[in-house]
Formats: sequence, C-alpha cells, structure tokens
Amino acid sequence: MPIVGFVNGRTPETSVRIAGAFRKGLNEAGYVEGQNVAVEYHWLEGQYDRLPSLIADLVRRRVAVIATPGLTAGAQAAKGATTTIPIVFGVGEDPVKLGLVASLARPGGNATGINFFVQELVAKRLGLLHELVPKAARVAVLVNPANPATESAERGIPDAARALGLQIQVLKVSTKSEIEAAFATLARDRADALHVAGDTFFTSRRVQFATLAASYRTPAIYPSREAVEAGGLMGYATDRVDMWRQVGAYTGQILKGAKPADLPVLQSTKFEFVINMQTARALGIEVPNSIQLLADDLIE
Repeated sequence: MPIVGFVNGRTPETSVRIAGAFRKGLNEAGYVEGQNVAVEYHWLEGQYDRLPSLIADLVRRRVAVIATPGLTAGAQAAKGATTTIPIVFGVGEDPVKLGLVASLARPGGNATGINFFVQELVAKRLGLLHELVPKAARVAVLVNPANPATESAERGIPDAARALGLQIQVLKVSTKSEIEAAFATLARDRADALHVAGDTFFTSRRVQFATLAASYRTPAIYPSREAVEAGGLMGYATDRVDMWRQVGAYTGQILKGAKPADLPVLQSTKFEFVINMQTARALGIEVPNSIQLLADDLIE
C-alpha cells in the first residue's frame, strides 16, 4: 500500500474539516485511506523547526508522495531534500518565484500543486478593514517569525498601508502566550484595528484570536473563513477547503501514475469575504449595506 507523507503546520484538533477535504480529493482519484492508500499525518503545531528532520525521514523511507497543503516552508524543504519523490504543494505565493516549479503550465520537475494566493490579498484585506472601520488610523499586524514564509508574505503590507493612509505596527508572535502578550501590547499602544497574517499555526489558534479580540474590543480581519466562524469579525481569502481537496486530487492522480512535471499548477479562483454580524454588533460596528452586499456570507 503506498504511503503519503502529509505535512502541515496546524494542529490535528483544528483540522478535521480540511483533512476531510484532502481525503475527498483522494477519493475523486479512486483512493480510499486505509484501503488502497495510507496517509501519515504530521502536524507541526507551529513548530516549524521540526521540518528538516521530518522531511528527511520521509525521504529516507521513500514515501510515495509528500503532500504539503498550506505549508510553503514544507514544500520548499521537500523540494530541497528530494528530486525524485513527487511533491504536491498548496502555497500562498508564486511557486515559480519560490523555485518549486519551472513554470505554472509545465512544472518540469517533481513538484506541482496549487497557488492559493496570500501576499496578493493583503492589500484587499486592509482595504476591507479600512472600509468597515474608516476611523481606524493605526493597525496592528500580527505575523509569525517562526514561519519561513513570513518575510515574503509581509513584504506587501507597508505599501498597501501607505496607499490607505494607515500606520502599521508589526507584532511578531509564534506561541500561545505571545499571542496573549501581543493583544496587551496593541491595547497599550492604542491600535485601532488588527490584521492577522496568513499562517497555519495562527489558523489553529483562531478561537484564541477571536476571544482576545472580543475581550479587547478590537476589530480584526483574518485570512480565513474558519476564523470568522470561530467568532472573528471578518475574513477574506481563497477557499482553503477547496485547495486541500485539489491537493488530495493531485496526490491521487500521481499515485495512479501521473507525473508532477506534466500536471499544471492550479490557481485558486474561489474567494470568500465573510462577516460575523454578531461580532460586529458586539463591537458596536454597524455594517453598511454596501459592505453586506460585497460579502459572500453573513454569519449570524
């Protein structure tokens, strides 16, 4: 039975739905976990320093496929560790610039997958936050320095903020306790709103973010629908669940004999703007009809 090495930065407890989406993609290709394929799930829980040894072990054991949905650092580590084992990634940046593939149409090596855009959506998120909370002049931005992809994802924030006339305060956090401390800092420094950067560990801590934002009465925008469902104010992102399904489908196609070099890199086409209306009311924010009409979903 072929073994798929599945690597992600989240926690297993917060990933039930998206892991199910990955299995759904496998099913579309004719593979059922436990029957004709085995999946080894490796959840980093924000501990990105575990990546080198984990990838090295998967390569040493010559698993059939390494799947790294939502983990750019994992895709890069795998690409650097093997030129023969197929890699299926889900990355938020241009995989050509990351050095994962030669081109989107013809990857040409042992890796392919989907680009679900992160950096390109930063300006959009800041714009939506500014539109909903126009009086917010100072915005705190939370990033995870432990994530190797943070530096490039953070690059577009200053320009997007200047275009909107916003002051940005970047706070670096990588643990549960540091998230708590960051909210105390943004309250002390009188930040008017919060932008949470894309990071799989942050997504796994979405309930903590929503609880702290409510406690400090801080309007916040997130890079996922899941955070809004957990009580966050608003989110704008590509459909991550569909991304995980597509990674699963490509993994299944490779198990059936397809070559990564011949599978074009997919690009997300489904975007979601979600607002939690209950959270907005609790924060005393009136959501204009113009913004409600832009939203794909209003969570009550």
